[in-house]
Order: sequence, then C-alpha cells, then structure tokens
Amino acid sequence: MRHLIIIGSGPAAYTAAIYAARASLAPLVFEGDALGGQLMTTTEVENFPGFPKGIQGPDLMAAMREQAARFGAELVGSMVTEVDFSKRPFIVRAGARVEEAAAVIISTGASAKRLGLASEKALMGRGVSACATCDGFFFKNKEVAVVGGGDSAMEEATFLTRFAAKVTILVRSDKLRASKIMADRARANPKIVFKWNVEVTEVLGVEANHVTGVRLRDTVTGAVSEMQVDGVFAAIGHAPNTDIFKGQLELDKVGYIVTKNGSETSVPGVFAGGDVQDFKYRQAVTAAGTGCMAALDAQRWLEKTESGRA
Repeated sequence: MRHLIIIGSGPAAYTAAIYAARASLAPLVFEGDALGGQLMTTTEVENFPGFPKGIQGPDLMAAMREQAARFGAELVGSMVTEVDFSKRPFIVRAGARVEEAAAVIISTGASAKRLGLASEKALMGRGVSACATCDGFFFKNKEVAVVGGGDSAMEEATFLTRFAAKVTILVRSDKLRASKIMADRARANPKIVFKWNVEVTEVLGVEANHVTGVRLRDTVTGAVSEMQVDGVFAAIGHAPNTDIFKGQLELDKVGYIVTKNGSETSVPGVFAGGDVQDFKYRQAVTAAGTGCMAALDAQRWLEKTESGRA
C-alpha cells in the first residue's frame, strides 16, 4: 500500500509531489493524459515569482516535473478512471491498474468550456480551436474570432495577433470580466476589435470542412448576423475535472471540490489543491501554494493515523 497517491499534473500536483517526496512519503503521481495541466497551453507566464523576464508555461511545468522526479516522486502517465473513498485504504484505479493508498491528494484542475455547438465539434481542428498557442501559427494573415470576455479571452486574442491579420473578440455583454491590465492590453492592440452583446449560435463552414465564419445573435435585440472569419477560439471559462469524484466527495453546485481548514475535503485523508477546488483565483502561483498545503496536510494527517504507518 502507498502512503500517498497524487492525482493530477499541474502546478498544484507537482508542488504537492515535491513536498511529499521530500518528506519521504514516496508519492505515486497519476499524471493523466493532460500532462502539465492548463499551463501547457499558456505562452508567456509573467507573474510567477522568480522569473523577472517571464517563462513559457510548458517550460515551467517541465521544470516542476523534473524537480518532483528528482526528489523521488513516481510519475505515471495514466488517467485515473475510478476511486473508492468509502473505506480505507483508499482505492485508485487507472484502467487495469489498481493501487491502494493511506492518503490521496486531488489536483486534477479544470478544463476549458466549449460552446456546445454541433458545428463547433464538427469543425474542431478545422478552424475551431481551444488553444491559441497550439494552433495560432496556422492562422497567419487570417481573420479569427475569440469568444469570451475574461482574462483567458484577452490572453488568447493578444497571442493570436502575432499571426492573424485581425482578431475580433465576441462578448456576450457590453463589458469585460477581464482584469484591467489584460483588458487594457487588448484594447491597445491595433489588431484587436470588440463586438459587444453577441453570442455564437453556429460555426459556419461544415460543408466546406473548414471554418468560413460564425452566425451571431444579438443578446439585446435578438437580431441574427453573420461574420466571416477563418478561425474560432473559445475562451469562455472552465469546468472542474471532478466527474470521477461525484458521490465520493462533497462538491459545490458547479462541481468544485469543497475544502476546509486548508486542503481538507469531506473525507478525512483525502485532500485537494489547485483549480479543482479554487474557482476564485485560478493562478499558477496559488495552485502551487495549495499543492504545498495539501502535501503538508497529508503528511501531518498520516503521522497522526495508524494507516499512515502502513
């Protein structure tokens, strides 16, 4: 039986792994199929302490992963498919692999939301994308649309101006949810324009097998219009990756894991950190901080319980 299993692979998971490994807990980390979490699709990370010139998201994740491995964390690129927290030891399944653990840390993060349109799904990879850093290169000198009004939308749009001739940000309301610095940066970019009070009802181009435009509905008047674009990027928020924990842990109405006293969940011995329980801050540095908290909480809990000596 393992002392500790960590589920996830973002800054919270790797920080937890670093602390747990240094505490001689020999953590097993199930990294899943989204290695590195959301920072793998982030370009320049300018606000993580210690990098005055910024650092690329994937580079930061690679460094964290290497650090965790250096201290003895066992990293496995498998997706956890089922857990059983109803009894101890806890059961964690990843396909045919079954592991037991005295304690578990959940750091599965959150995933980008989709528009939920059939046309969006049909044209995914054919002009529809959820990752500007992955696909921006393919839109050199073209016109694209970014859907959303938060920081993610501003960041995606700003990055896309490196390649696209024009970026239109489609906002459902008449104001932005983005932070002032991100909004000001987007407004100051001559390649970025805003279209207010609109929602995408269809991505056009299914018959052509590539995006040719979007159909829009005015959220105030209901008027329908079409806009020609070569690409569509959705940046409309995130949903916590907690499906396998439903019925196992207390979740809030949106699906985030409810924590108290730091990283404690509703099940003693199960802890959570990062965006899977943080719907407010959702920053790399806060995720790393909660990963540290989870590891320290798990270590102290294991020291106090009989199962921790197994």
